[in-house]
Amino acid sequence: MKKYKGIIFDLDGTLLDTIEDLGDSMNEALRILGYPTFEIEEYKLKVGGGFRGLALNCLPDNVEEDLISKTIDLFAEIYDKNFLNKTRPYEAIDELLDKLNSKGILLAVNSNKKDEYTRILVDKFFKRIPFVKVYGEREGLPKKPDPYSALEIMAEMGLAKEEILFIGDSKTDILTANNAGMDSIGVLWGFRGRDEFIKYGATYIVERPEEILSFV
Repeated sequence: MKKYKGIIFDLDGTLLDTIEDLGDSMNEALRILGYPTFEIEEYKLKVGGGFRGLALNCLPDNVEEDLISKTIDLFAEIYDKNFLNKTRPYEAIDELLDKLNSKGILLAVNSNKKDEYTRILVDKFFKRIPFVKVYGEREGLPKKPDPYSALEIMAEMGLAKEEILFIGDSKTDILTANNAGMDSIGVLWGFRGRDEFIKYGATYIVERPEEILSFV
C-alpha cells in the first residue's frame, strides 16, 4: 500500500455531521415557500453541490430562476442561525486528526459549503489543527468536482499529486480526486454509500476513521 504525505478532507459528511442543521434549515425555507419538506435522512442524497445544488434537489423540476434564487437566499438566512445547533465532528475524527498531525501529515479542507461557513466550522471544531489551507465555495472560482482548489492546495503543500489523498463521502469528492490525478478514499460514515464509491472509482473505501492511519 502506498504511503501518503498529505490529505485533503471534505467537510460535510466527512469531518462533520452537518445533515440535521442543513435539513432543518431547508425544511423551514420550504415551509415558508409552500413546498413539501423532506426527512433528514433524505437530505443525505440532496447535499454535496453547494447551496444551489441543494435548492435544486429540493424544488420541483423546471422552476423559474427567481424562485431558485429566492430559495437559496431564504435557506442561507435560516442556516446562518442554525448551522451550529446540532453540527458535531463524527466519532473518532478528533483523534484521527490529532494522530495525523503528530505524524507530520499535511492536512487541508476542500468543501463545497460556502467559504465563510467552512472556515467558521473548521475554526470552531478543529482550531488546534494547523491545516495548510481551508477552502469552501469561493465566489468566481469553480467548485468540486472541478480540481481547481485541490490543485491549489497541492501547490501549497509542496507535494506531488501521487503523495496526496483526497477523502470524502460522495461522488463529488471521488470525481474531484480523479480530476486532480489524486488517489481517493470514500468514507462510509457520511452521507452516501459503498455503491457510489465503487461506481465512481474510489481508490479505497473505509468504514472507520482510524483506518485512515494505515495510509500514512
